[in-house]
Amino acid sequence: MQEFDHIQSLWQSHSVEVKISSDEMLSQAKKEVSGIKTRSLLNIAGMLISFASLVALLIFYPFTSWTTPAGLGIIIIAIAVSTFILYKDYKIISRNDFTQHPNEFLSQLKIYQLNKFSIYNKLYWFYAAAICLGFVLYFYEMLDNLELWFQIGITSFSVFWMALCATFLRKAYLKREKERLDLLIEKFERISSQFKEQP
Repeated sequence: MQEFDHIQSLWQSHSVEVKISSDEMLSQAKKEVSGIKTRSLLNIAGMLISFASLVALLIFYPFTSWTTPAGLGIIIIAIAVSTFILYKDYKIISRNDFTQHPNEFLSQLKIYQLNKFSIYNKLYWFYAAAICLGFVLYFYEMLDNLELWFQIGITSFSVFWMALCATFLRKAYLKREKERLDLLIEKFERISSQFKEQP
């Protein structure tokens, strides 16, 4: 048993350095950057569709209480601000061609990472508070037209969904994005160092 522990400790202490060519790393990085850009564009498109739908609802649906348009207005403003911030972040990541300027792209990638996490840590709470306030004002009139059990169901689901998004889903998303961006930054640092080493 002691020999097995000794062999296991030797195995664990043995590290194998994997050499990957800069072309291979660039190819992997290109896929990851393309994935980040695609996810960013999909987020922006989803926000724009939500924005357009809510504006159409605000314009074309006849509301009787002032609270419903006020609630929709707050939600629309929150979505517009968030979409603008997402677009600015997308511009940061798509501004440079990383195959020609890996060092410049690396600095932009670090800025993108800082912006992304400041959005999800600070501005998220503004967004969540605005959405909650908007829904409260919106539901004030809309729930009045429904039966009591349906009112309780919609209110309970809304509270549950907001709590789930603010805690579990947000943290899981942040962790996954941080790992992706850290890995991508590490790859670009390796690529940059390999270019420096080449004569």
